[in-house]
Amino acid sequence: MNKVLSLLVLLCGVLMTVTGIQWLVVPGTIAPQFGLELANGVGLSSQVGDLSAFFLTLGICTLLALTLKQRVWYYPAILLVSLTALGRILAWLLHDAALATHLIAPEIVMALLLWFASRRLAGD
Repeated sequence: MNKVLSLLVLLCGVLMTVTGIQWLVVPGTIAPQFGLELANGVGLSSQVGDLSAFFLTLGICTLLALTLKQRVWYYPAILLVSLTALGRILAWLLHDAALATHLIAPEIVMALLLWFASRRLAGD
């Protein structure tokens, strides 16, 4: 069971890290996957800077948690992905955004997976 869980966490960490690198290197290919069009000027700088930082932090913390077996590294990743899902739901409720269930569901699953891993895989 722990090997399967470790593999799933590794997959999440690698996927998030690769997504962060894509935001840095080829933002035009990753933006449409999130329903975004690339902005210009400072807007583009914000998109690339903020989204690459988000995904790289998520991926690196996940990989550190798995490698170091320290529970504390799971928490930033769990917070980031959980607050993202919450923010999407609030955008739908408060700001007439589309309900992005195809993005929210994986975020909730990932948050639960990381929480479960923090309980099963951490050595502290």
